[in-house]
Amino acid sequence: MKLDRKTYEINIAGLVRELPIVQVADNLAIASFVMLGDAQLCTKAAEVLKEKLPECDYLITAEAKGIPLVQELARMMGMDRYFVARKSIKPYMINPFVTEVYSITTQKKQILCLDESEAKLIKGKKIIIVDDVISTGESLKAMENLVKRAGGNIVAETAVLAEGDAAKRDDIIFLESLPVFPL
Repeated sequence: MKLDRKTYEINIAGLVRELPIVQVADNLAIASFVMLGDAQLCTKAAEVLKEKLPECDYLITAEAKGIPLVQELARMMGMDRYFVARKSIKPYMINPFVTEVYSITTQKKQILCLDESEAKLIKGKKIIIVDDVISTGESLKAMENLVKRAGGNIVAETAVLAEGDAAKRDDIIFLESLPVFPL
């Protein structure tokens, strides 16, 4: 099947964005949403999401596209610290917690890891997992695994967009749904 359009228009927190449609598999295309570099969108999305989130001690996101959102949320929520699950083990990490993830956008197996010192801070705390887009849920599962292994209590999972079937979930907090485009 040939896709009739090259972009998808979406309104997020009152801001309209034109997302390019990109093919990610032989039979699937998605509207590519990248918050990196869009300071206005990060701020507006964080303002709206903040009002929907329960109380928590810390936020965590996966490297890299969720970082500007979690930074802005942490600032607005008065937090001094948040966590980023890194995509590789860094030389400074001591006894890192590691889990594997397969993402629709990268199309290959990756790892997410958390330093032992960060895990100690998470232990016994209320944690919100933050992402830019929830699609298959694989990144969420990987972050859930890290938080649970660290002894944290997940109180919510949130994203700016829920893509495809993820928009039907009632266990996540998101601002807008994003269709997928079968080919």
